[in-house]
Amino acid sequence: MITHLRIDNRLIHGQVAVTWKNHIGADKIIVTNDKVAADPIQKMALPLAARGSTVLVLSVAECIQYAKDHPNETMFVIAKFPSDALQILESGVEVKDVNVGNAAPINGTTYKMVDKSIAATAEDAVIYRKIAAMRGNKLISHLTPANEPRDFLKLLDEAGF
Repeated sequence: MITHLRIDNRLIHGQVAVTWKNHIGADKIIVTNDKVAADPIQKMALPLAARGSTVLVLSVAECIQYAKDHPNETMFVIAKFPSDALQILESGVEVKDVNVGNAAPINGTTYKMVDKSIAATAEDAVIYRKIAAMRGNKLISHLTPANEPRDFLKLLDEAGF
């Protein structure tokens, strides 16, 4: 089961590799995004950033199939974009928690800062709201286990989305 699905375009960094993985008690970290999974350099480098944790770098379709084939594993999945997370949720795979982590601004896009560490475009906001609708109209942003989770829909509203 996917115990924790984090949307974080920075993928693996110290916050994720140590703090979140230990907090969740995950067997492995799965990074999912089609372009990342097709990049041999990222497939090699991302596991190195996870400090000895088991890391898989998979396309979204491969992630969904892996989750279906290994329902008894405790998985921490990091989706690069909200669209990646939405595909996972739409597949029907069991996901316990969904968390909007960090989303650095992407050059060339029209974005607004939803908070100090999350940028979103209008298209992202639509996808986040679809995710929330699938989750009982709830979606949180939780940067680290030490921080308080925040209502991400409220942050979107405050940003004008």
